[in-house]
Amino acid sequence: MSLKILVVEDDRQISNFICYALKNEGFSCAAAYTGQDAMSKLVSASADILLLDLGLPDMDGIEIIKKVREWSEMPIIIVSARDRDMEKANALDSGADDYLTKPFSATELSARVRVAARHLNKLSGHAGAAAKTVGGLQLDFEKRLVYLDGAELHTTPMEYNLLAMFFKNIGKVLTTSYIIKEIWGIGYGTDTQALRALMAGLRRKIEKTPAAPRYILTEIGVGYRLVDE
Repeated sequence: MSLKILVVEDDRQISNFICYALKNEGFSCAAAYTGQDAMSKLVSASADILLLDLGLPDMDGIEIIKKVREWSEMPIIIVSARDRDMEKANALDSGADDYLTKPFSATELSARVRVAARHLNKLSGHAGAAAKTVGGLQLDFEKRLVYLDGAELHTTPMEYNLLAMFFKNIGKVLTTSYIIKEIWGIGYGTDTQALRALMAGLRRKIEKTPAAPRYILTEIGVGYRLVDE
């Protein structure tokens, strides 16, 4: 069965181009031209991947990203003429998985969607799993327990929440601002000192050599990533 993609784009010419390109790749495509139409179709009809323009006539695309992330981990690809780094970072921090700047080619669009489809397959493979494992590190979501090489590992509630966030996003780079917002809340600010301290404590427990980590890698200037083994 082909994956279903919802294209949210108020410019009908661009929407038609996107749907035409995706159908040529074997995907099923539906279109929405406003934010309200998009939310209605996301609720009433199943969609596997969301392609979203940020500049909609009735609401900003960032608001849609946040609403979708309240209940779904579906891949979200932004297609937008906004090309400033801060706007891209805001979309990614809000929960988008990829950002494609207009104008773009059908070839690039199709490649980005294929990557999203592979990520979706990984999520489907883990759907309903009570535990996930990366190397010798295992996290049991139902019991909120962490194991290292088969032995139960004591973690604080904050350390567990941080590790669970990485296990839900295996292989993805999580920005420092996204992590801070998810762990401490949107009103905490941008001070990274608490995050660095929390990360150091977690690494001392899960890494044999914290200075040369195996599991959670630092992406300099961006954030952190749990390796995908």
